[in-house]
Formats: sequence, C-alpha cells, structure tokens
Amino acid sequence: MSKQNFVPAQQSGKPLRHFLDLKDFSKETLRKILELSKELKKLMAEGERPPILQDQMLAMVFERESTRTRVSFDVGMRQLGGQTLMLTGREMQLSRDETIADTARVLSRYVDAIIIRILSHDDLLELAGAASVPVINGLTHLSHPCQVMADIQTYEEHRGPIENATVTWVGDANNVLASWVHATAIFGNRLNIACPDEYAPSQGMLADIGAAGDKINLIKDPKEAAKNSDLIIADTWVSMGDKDASERRRILSPYRVDKDLMDMANSDALFMHCLPAHRGDEVSAEVMDGVQSVVFDEAENRLHIQKAILAYVFGIEELS
Repeated sequence: MSKQNFVPAQQSGKPLRHFLDLKDFSKETLRKILELSKELKKLMAEGERPPILQDQMLAMVFERESTRTRVSFDVGMRQLGGQTLMLTGREMQLSRDETIADTARVLSRYVDAIIIRILSHDDLLELAGAASVPVINGLTHLSHPCQVMADIQTYEEHRGPIENATVTWVGDANNVLASWVHATAIFGNRLNIACPDEYAPSQGMLADIGAAGDKINLIKDPKEAAKNSDLIIADTWVSMGDKDASERRRILSPYRVDKDLMDMANSDALFMHCLPAHRGDEVSAEVMDGVQSVVFDEAENRLHIQKAILAYVFGIEELS
C-alpha cells in the first residue's frame, strides 16, 4: 500500500483536526474512525502496515506514568511509518514554569502532531488553542476519549452494534465515565451509572448526563444497575493523585464487580476495565480472569483505534 500524499493543515490553511473530547464530534465522524480502526486491525493481522504517516513526527508529552497510552501511541505511529519523540514534564521547561501555550508554540515548529497525557483539562485546551499542529487527548482528569473508542470497538467486535445495548458503570464517577457519557449521547446505547454519593458525578458531568436525555440512569445500587446489562465496566478505585486510598476502598467496597454482580447482568454480558486492574478491589479475580472478561482485547484495541485517530488528525479518513 502506497503512502498517501497530504499537506499538513498548518500549511494548507485548513482547520486543525484536534481529538480532545468525543462530544466535539458527530456520530458520522466517530463511525469513520471506528471503521478505519477495523480496517487497520485487519491489515495488521494480514501482515500489512500501511505507511500512511511516513516522515511524520509525533511528540508524546506525558505528565504522569503510562503503559497502554504510551506504548500504543508509540507503536501505532511507528507502524504507520511515522516517528515519535517521548517527552515528560520533568524533562521539559514546563518543570521550570514555561507556559503550556509557549510549549505548544515551540513544539508546533518541530513536530507534526502532539499527544498529551496531563491531568489538567484546562491545560489540554490551552495547549490545543496555542498549537498549530493537531493535538490528541491521551487522558485528563475530565475525560479519556481514546479509551472509550477502544471500548466501543471491543464491544462491537464481540456483540455487534453498541446502539441500544445497556452499559453499566460501577464505581466512582471519573474521566472514563465522562467519556462514556459523551459516547452514549452520540451512539445511542443506554448507560446505567452506579456510584456512591461520595464519588458521584460532578455538576459538569450531570449537565452532560442531562443533555443525553433518557439514555442515562443514575442508580445507586450496583446490583440493580447491573440488571439486564450487556456490558459491565469498572475502573481502579485509586487513581493517580488520589491520596485517600484507604477511605476510597472503604466507601467503594460495595461496588466491587464480582460473580454475584455479573449474575445480575445478561448471561452473555461482557466485563471491561481500562487497566491497570487491582484484583480484589474494584473487580474479583474470578471476573477479571473469567470468560466474560475482554479486558485484554480492549487493551489491544487501544493500538488500532489510536492509529485511526492519528490518521484522522492528519486528514486521512480512508486507505487507498
């Protein structure tokens, strides 16, 4: 497969294609990205890696530790023929109070796109606003759109269209849930949310839940929320930056996904977790390592969906 010729947006005068939040996109656009991901995955299984981003440079800026996001973007960019430059906040002048905006302006002179994993969503938006190259959200404390795109791809590989499926989130209201709220408003699945009062959705997330109409239900009892579900999702109880680990475990212990909870869902329900997982905390080992768990398919699909996202921000929507 030959390399596609394209002119970077900053040279062509076209609007930049950032990938910051799912709610920024139409269903049609996200569907195109999912279809491209499926095609890239199929080609990879056949031993073909189309060099559609040959000679392009991706800067990878990571404020915090990462396994899946870092490795999947690095490997994905290389498989598409491009190159990567790994940067951490400690290695950059950000650690000496250079502004996010100035960093964006400088990196834009050196590289062709930026993926950033940073806790502050405001900093992500500032970076994207100042950059003259595409910016991809690799995670902030408010959202994790790449993860949820991989989740949807994984569900559809196993069970067909996500539309009208019932998805249940069990645990605290975090960034992955926020992106699932955005996805639900777009893709038309149903979403049950079971969170303790102490870690319930923020006002901002509640506004997004309201905007999704009757597709989303807040149900305090996790077993009640799991009834008739097609997919159960959990996430780690103690995330980066959380300092109240013991208290979080105490409050969230009734929200552990175990066999009893999975038995409330449909008999063919899937279990997902974005990883890293802590068996015995948010999920039992029996569920995590059981036949309903697709967590490692989910992790693999981060590679494929992010290759499709990279292609999208560079202006490539289909392979020639």
